[in-house]
Amino acid sequence: MKYCVKCVIPNTRPGIYFDDEGVCQACRAAEKKKTTDWDARFRELEAFCKTYRGCRGDGYDCIIAVSGGKDSHYQTYVMKELMHMNPLLVTVDNLSWTETGRRNIENLSEAFGCDILSLSLNRRVAKRMVRKAFETLGSPTWYWDRAVYAFPLRIAIQMGIRVVVYGENINYEYGGAHRVETYSAKDQIRNDVVKEVDLSFWLDDDISMKDLNPILYPSDMEIQQAGLEPIYLSYFVPWDGYRNHLIAKRFGFRTLAHEWQREGFIEDYDQIDAPGYLVHPWMKYPKFGHARTTDVCCNLIRAGRMTREEAVRLVRQHDHKLDQRALDDFLSFTGYTPREFWDIVDRYYNRDLFKQVRGEWRLKQPVE
Repeated sequence: MKYCVKCVIPNTRPGIYFDDEGVCQACRAAEKKKTTDWDARFRELEAFCKTYRGCRGDGYDCIIAVSGGKDSHYQTYVMKELMHMNPLLVTVDNLSWTETGRRNIENLSEAFGCDILSLSLNRRVAKRMVRKAFETLGSPTWYWDRAVYAFPLRIAIQMGIRVVVYGENINYEYGGAHRVETYSAKDQIRNDVVKEVDLSFWLDDDISMKDLNPILYPSDMEIQQAGLEPIYLSYFVPWDGYRNHLIAKRFGFRTLAHEWQREGFIEDYDQIDAPGYLVHPWMKYPKFGHARTTDVCCNLIRAGRMTREEAVRLVRQHDHKLDQRALDDFLSFTGYTPREFWDIVDRYYNRDLFKQVRGEWRLKQPVE
């Protein structure tokens, strides 16, 4: 493993690119932000919204894909309060909730005066899909994540709404195969966050094509014919998760501070909606040798809020830990026993990156 000389991201992150100086593409993107004319970008967003504002009379003139978290609050703040759009908030219901998460999704609607359209996935199918994705891909939330990408666009097409707003361009902001900065989110489904899997792979005695409706992503032709304009808000405003959460708190967003202190996490404001979902980001650790602490530390370094030395200490202390509440919630939903869960996880440990010491997996080359 090699690590970026500026942050602590390893070269095992899928699609990440390091230049000849050992700097990752996400750090280079962060450097570019410092010279970007954000006032001009904001004016671009104003001009874009002016084109679509009120285009359907008193109806919704855009959709915002939300979860209820800090970024959802920030997106809605920008589009509703600053751009004066009339958004419909579209979400995919979690399979389990924290109390804070439930409170935040309610607050999102109340604080900004927005309607929310929520898809509650078929729990019987979801349980089967989560187990199958975990066992065969090591990505247990594939079904839910795919629905998060597909459902807002399908609703937009059905309702004749042309603008769909997403938060950040994940590959550009954090590193990935799609390194070009763009406002358009038309190719978002190809960003490798939700791996491309032929739908026939999921079919068996318990799952039919009728069960896969929530994850049917519109074709390029359907998007074109509907005149859809999916956009990344991060192109128009400087994206900063920590700053987003501070702005969100002004509108009633709550952190997990009074509910849950999570193992493997160094903050209480991100990915706070669903306990069991956190197994998914943790699975990056056995596969790629880094997990959520690395991600957050890298973001804070790039924003000038943390030194690399402090990040190294935090990553070595926390990154490998899987929170017990998150695990218990995942086991409760899927029906696995702890032993069954860890037997599956053991299959995903990358032997090139890890070695076993007295039955415990340890990184061969931890960050230094």
